[in-house]
Amino acid sequence: MSLDIYAEEIISHYEHPHNKGRMDNADAQYHDQNPLCGDDITIYIKVSDGRVSEAKFDGIGCAISVGSASMLTDMLKGKALEDVEKMDAHTVIEMLGIDPGPARLKCATLPLKAAQKAIFVFEKKDAGEAGKRL
Repeated sequence: MSLDIYAEEIISHYEHPHNKGRMDNADAQYHDQNPLCGDDITIYIKVSDGRVSEAKFDGIGCAISVGSASMLTDMLKGKALEDVEKMDAHTVIEMLGIDPGPARLKCATLPLKAAQKAIFVFEKKDAGEAGKRL
């Protein structure tokens, strides 16, 4: 696939995001932001048998952060919590299909960082330890 096709998919997720909205009955949630870009994302998760059974996000941001949040919440469903904890920036780059470059990497990884912190909250671990590889 060409880079244009990947960019089109990110724009499509930005314009028509999957899993967008609050989750009132979430098992855990985490709000994070990137003040440099204005990205402001909350990730909500439900957990069943050690796996993410449902994932949603709410917030605003640039095309990269909202597109990443939309794609990530699709990807998280059915994943074991420990597998989500092991994800890193390379996971996000692979998911997006493009390398957003150093200036936009924080935008792209913000949703994963928030998801990992939500899982740490669920597991009653120190949320400050989540996202260290991002």
